[in-house]
Amino acid sequence: MTTHQTEVAIIGAGVVGLAIAERLAAEGREVVLIDPNPAGSGASYGNAGTIADYAVLPVGTPDVLKNLPSLLFDRNSPLSIRRAALPSLAPWLLRFAYQSLPGPARRNAAAIAALLADAAPLWQGLAERIGAADILQKRGCLYMYETAAAYRAADRDMAFRRSLGISVDLIGPGELRQLEPGLPEVEGGAAFFPNAVFMSDPARMVKQLAAAIDVPVLPHRVESLKRDKGGVVVSGEGVTITARKVVLAAGAHSRRFARMAGDSIPLDTERGYHVEWDMDAPRLTRPTCPTSRGFYLCPMSGRLRVAGTVELGGLTAPPSPHRVAKLVEGARAIFPDLGEPSRDWMGFRPSLPDSLPVIGPSRGGADVIHAYGHGHIGLTLAPITARLVADLVAGRQPERDIHATRATRFGL
Repeated sequence: MTTHQTEVAIIGAGVVGLAIAERLAAEGREVVLIDPNPAGSGASYGNAGTIADYAVLPVGTPDVLKNLPSLLFDRNSPLSIRRAALPSLAPWLLRFAYQSLPGPARRNAAAIAALLADAAPLWQGLAERIGAADILQKRGCLYMYETAAAYRAADRDMAFRRSLGISVDLIGPGELRQLEPGLPEVEGGAAFFPNAVFMSDPARMVKQLAAAIDVPVLPHRVESLKRDKGGVVVSGEGVTITARKVVLAAGAHSRRFARMAGDSIPLDTERGYHVEWDMDAPRLTRPTCPTSRGFYLCPMSGRLRVAGTVELGGLTAPPSPHRVAKLVEGARAIFPDLGEPSRDWMGFRPSLPDSLPVIGPSRGGADVIHAYGHGHIGLTLAPITARLVADLVAGRQPERDIHATRATRFGL
């Protein structure tokens, strides 16, 4: 049995846990990371690579609520559910339906926008500190509308985003062709988010982040967490760690650790997919989302990644060949000459009914700090979460309001 004593133990070595470790180490804290898997091997690797400061809308909106039954039970929908998981998901879905009502959805969007402020410059600063600034590309991001009706309908959405401080321009088919001549001609146009930043290789970024931090990473699976007079004791097979503070940053796996700390959090799992085609020359120069299809076309280094869709289905079921096939079919609708994909992947997004993360102290005390549940914007929010957690560890007033992310907000 290996024993460790430390000031801060972080459970989870994804991009959020690593960013927290980087920030705490810079402030002189003694830190240990714990994760049974290689750093950044989950959703931190398989995402769309976009620092999406424009992604202020929660998953649950009135439009989604209106179409929820057909969305959830249509196998081809961008938002679907594994029917076998329905009984366990029912409480989450009821909360999700409530959060999709007009009032809660507007409040959630405003809270997300407040969290996302300065996401791109904070990532730029982090990338420069770890010698990875070349991975970030400042070309913006596109939402593509294939029909004129979809383009016209986007005006209300973009006006709402502008009201929350987002820079966006609606452009017609001609301007879209100038920006991305490799895309097919469309009847509609696009929304162009000029301030979005793209990460051409998320895996490389996370590896460089891990390598830049002089912090022990213990490859153990945490089995228990309990408070003791000497601190918080975290233990697993072959290891026991006693820490003054423990940060829960294990993404979709965090719910059981929260329970150990005395917090009941309605966290569930979105199963995200991507498919990749290796290629020398990119088909486009910035991430582009064909909005009707629910995925992103991402020009990663040496490959095209098609990432997206939402499948609610838990942590244990195998990947769905149907979801992979739908991504391939959708990608070929944009680029008909694509051959067989080089690889595919499935990972887990930690999802809360209101699309907001849990960032803040445990109801049992600030010796346990929550930092998970970021859903589709975990990559984007990693440096921001790190700053907020560093404030909480130091006993400082957080630099921005975290009332909306408190662990007790669901009343459980």
